[in-house]
Formats: sequence, C-alpha cells, structure tokens
Amino acid sequence: MSFPKITFGIIVLNGEPFTRYCLRSVYPFAHEIIVVEGGHEDTRSVSTDDGHSVDGTLETLLRFKKEEDPDNKVQIITKNGFWPKSDETGTHRTPQSQAYADKATGDYLWQIDIDEFYRAEDIRFIIRMLRDDPSITAVTFPSRNFWGDPSYIIDGWKLRRGSEYIHRLFKWGEGYKYLSHEPPTVIDEKGRDLRTVHWIKGSTLKRKGIFMYHYPQLFPWQVRQKTMVYKDEKPDNCSEILEWAEKNYFKITNPFNIERHYWMPSWLEQYKGEHPAEVIQMMGDVKSGIINAEVRENSDVEKILSKRKYFFKVKYMKLLNIWDLYAKRFLFHISRIKNVPGRIKRYIGVFDINP
Repeated sequence: MSFPKITFGIIVLNGEPFTRYCLRSVYPFAHEIIVVEGGHEDTRSVSTDDGHSVDGTLETLLRFKKEEDPDNKVQIITKNGFWPKSDETGTHRTPQSQAYADKATGDYLWQIDIDEFYRAEDIRFIIRMLRDDPSITAVTFPSRNFWGDPSYIIDGWKLRRGSEYIHRLFKWGEGYKYLSHEPPTVIDEKGRDLRTVHWIKGSTLKRKGIFMYHYPQLFPWQVRQKTMVYKDEKPDNCSEILEWAEKNYFKITNPFNIERHYWMPSWLEQYKGEHPAEVIQMMGDVKSGIINAEVRENSDVEKILSKRKYFFKVKYMKLLNIWDLYAKRFLFHISRIKNVPGRIKRYIGVFDINP
C-alpha cells in the first residue's frame, strides 16, 4: 500500500527566523507545501503598505524556492494588498487558509504555523498511520509550548482545559472544503465535519509520546509583532495584551501570568526533553550569528525557577485549577437542577385544560 500524499498548508506574516527551518522540517515528507504570505486588514501595524512581511519573510520564501526546492514542491501565494480579515461567518484568517486549501492536491491537508515543528520520527509515524487506516479523517495533536528559550515550557489553566490540543490534519479530496480557521475545520463532500467521522484525538497521540512542538513566544520580535496584531484583530479579548507583554514577557512582574492569554493563570517550567532537529539547528545558527535574531535575556527566568517557593506555588496552581474547574461544573449542574421545577411547571401547563 502506497503512502498518502500530504499537502502542507502555511499562512505566514513576519515568520523570521523560523521560515526556512519550518520548510526544511516538512520538505522530505511533502507532496507539496503551499505557503500563503502576507497579512489581513488588521495587521497594518506590522506590514508593508501592500500587506507583506516587514522582516524579510517573503524574500526568504523566494530564496528557499530558488535554492532548496529541487522537487518543485513549494508554492508561494501572495496578494497585491491585504487579505480579508474574516470570511462571511466572521472567523478570522479563514480566507488565507482557504487560499492554500483551494490549491491542495494531496490526500491529506496538514496545516502548520511557521513556529510549529514535529520530530521527523513522529511525522513518519503519522504518515504510516494514515496509510494503514485510510478511514482516518482528522488528527488533533497535543502541543508543547515554549517561552523565551527552548529550555522553558509554558503551562497554565487554559492549556490544561483543552487548548493544548490543536486540530491540524484533515483528509482531503474532491468536494471537501476548508470551513474555518478558528478552530481549524474541514468538511467533506457530504458537509460533515471531519472530526465527526474518524477523528484521532490529541489525547491518543499524547499517550504515544507524539507532540507538536510550538514556539509561540520564543523571540522578542515574535511576541512584539504578534501582540500588536492581536490587539487590533481581537480588541474585545486582547485589549490589554500590549501591557501584558511589557509586564510579563519583556520583563516578569507576575510569574503566574506569562502566557498571552493573560486572563488565566500560567507559569513556566524547566524543559529537558527533545526538540525537532531543525529547531536545534535554528537555535545554533542564531547563537553563532548565521541568522540575525534578537534573543531574550533569561536571567530573570532562571532566578524564578531556582526558587523552591515557586516550585510549590506551581503545584498549588495545578491543584487550584482542578478545584476551580470542578467547582464551576458543580455550580452549573446546580443551576440546571434549580431550573427543573420551573421546567416541570411549564411542561404540565401545556396539558392544563382548565380555562
């Protein structure tokens, strides 16, 4: 049985220094790599006047296509101007993802952000899994999220309540449609959400030790431009995100508020596990000066992690998360029970034959 063809789809604005390393990491496994470069209408603060990256991402893509694409796998899609922010349903960034999905010719569509990586052996495992069971329609990955340096990993209430699991891989074929970017959703020719058919959940892969390695807050430039975009793109949820970045990324005033979803507790822990090979190469190239990238000075993190008091506070926050979650569920069920008499009364009233 032959291996399935994988289309990797990427949207990117200001993806440096990740760009070439991300492409290299999936190139050996790709049927094609379709990259949509540029920003939507709310990214003007970090884009050129015609909607492109300001950090050389487009130039890096074109150079990669010229110098590192012997099999002609890479397609680069750009727009003369800004991409629409939302589709007709209001979901953000969907038009950009649809731009690569519309050109996909693989058996599966694997969505990747430019700062997301996988170990090569894990990609091989996933492709073998798809080959051995073609009925699989969707795969969700557990994530490991890094902050300031590959040796620091993010944890927190939002991650522990489900956001560590990321929908990324979908069966693809004639009549299939990329429906939304938030959350990533694909429907088949019958209009079925592929996660309702044969879905491999993130918890299943987590038990097998397979993760998506996500580096969303690794470099200062990355955090600086992302927070500016989120402030304009999602003003209701991210109105204070620039203040958060100044207080708890560029310096740390609250070590339990270090993740960009600043309305929920989060913290850092030391990470001593593996990283994908291209991430190790990227960090080596940054350190040696081959790649020019500002790095965060992390003496404050080391000081925090060295404190035994912090270790016990992290344990406490993990327990408090469980208590808070179950308390809210309990109160929700109590509210439903309290409404039962009223529902019974309304139900009986339907059959009331008295005038």
